Amino acid sequence: MSYPTLYLAITNHGFGHATRAISVAATLRRRSPEMRIILSTTAPQWLLAAYMGGEFIHRARSFDVGVLQRDSLTMDKTATLQKLMHIRSQQDDMVAAEVDFIRQQGVGLILADIPPLATAIARAADIPCWMMSNFGWDFIYRPWGGGFEAIADWIGECFSQCDRLFRLPFCEPMSAFPHISDVGLTGGTPRYALAQLRAEFNLTAPPERTVLLTFGGLGLEKIPYAALQRFPDWQFVAFDRQAPELPNLRLVTNLAYRPVDFMPLCGQVVSKPGFSTFSEACRLGIPIVTIPREDFAETPLLLNGIQDYAAHKILQPLEFFQGDWAFLNEPPVPPRKSQPLSKEGNHDIAQAVIEYFNCLR
Repeated sequence: MSYPTLYLAITNHGFGHATRAISVAATLRRRSPEMRIILSTTAPQWLLAAYMGGEFIHRARSFDVGVLQRDSLTMDKTATLQKLMHIRSQQDDMVAAEVDFIRQQGVGLILADIPPLATAIARAADIPCWMMSNFGWDFIYRPWGGGFEAIADWIGECFSQCDRLFRLPFCEPMSAFPHISDVGLTGGTPRYALAQLRAEFNLTAPPERTVLLTFGGLGLEKIPYAALQRFPDWQFVAFDRQAPELPNLRLVTNLAYRPVDFMPLCGQVVSKPGFSTFSEACRLGIPIVTIPREDFAETPLLLNGIQDYAAHKILQPLEFFQGDWAFLNEPPVPPRKSQPLSKEGNHDIAQAVIEYFNCLR
């Protein structure tokens, strides 16, 4: 008996694309246990397992680069362009190798977030390619000019071959895509009992004095941990293995735990701009504190999104890096819009995939 097989191709840029895509895959796993799911990504195995929560095939492949960075805010454009030009020059060989694997595995559908070459792979394998994202890489690269303009044109051509785009909230128009379906917020769901987390991490402060510090898979250089000492009756939760030992800082090093698992215990989430963290906080109704990220076209989309739909505080970098963190005591700004966003993005996309495979039977 053959089982439906989904190939999920994930862009290699931090952890955010992986966590939101795998949240959809985990929903598929729960709703359609017989489905075989291939995760094509260089994201670490522990991250995939933490979000997937079930069996999957991990194929460690990279079809794009995103933006090469030193940390979550510092980009290396020169190295990024060089890597993109190399990928483009190797396109035919990369596509041919992956088509052989896809045919051997009996893949019936590619879902991508959002490596452009996924469409070329799908066309060569004669199967559909669906995508999910709130932006395309052409949108990020084009404003940088120079050699990035030709790369953006190439990416736009790839995206124009996409059979269906699930456009997430906090989005750009994504006009290169011919068939767009708007869906709700995606992300992980907390899976641990709050009493268990409180006991294991000795979290005794109430939520209004408990803060989650999370800066994505690339982290952030020079987090001003000294500021935490001004709040001795508060508690802070962080996943940064380089963080100092402080009496009010709880470091999470167990790779089974995710930031979203701690969000219900916290009164605010302090984060760099990132779709997945913002989306998970919005799904749980947790206020967001963030700082702008310069010269990255997605940032205004994200900041505008949380201003519309989340309780928030948007800081100037000086307030975060050199200030006294008095912002922690300030009330968040309420969302501008009263109508909430749908929180059913995982379900929306998973349902479409299930219906597609049902039609093939």
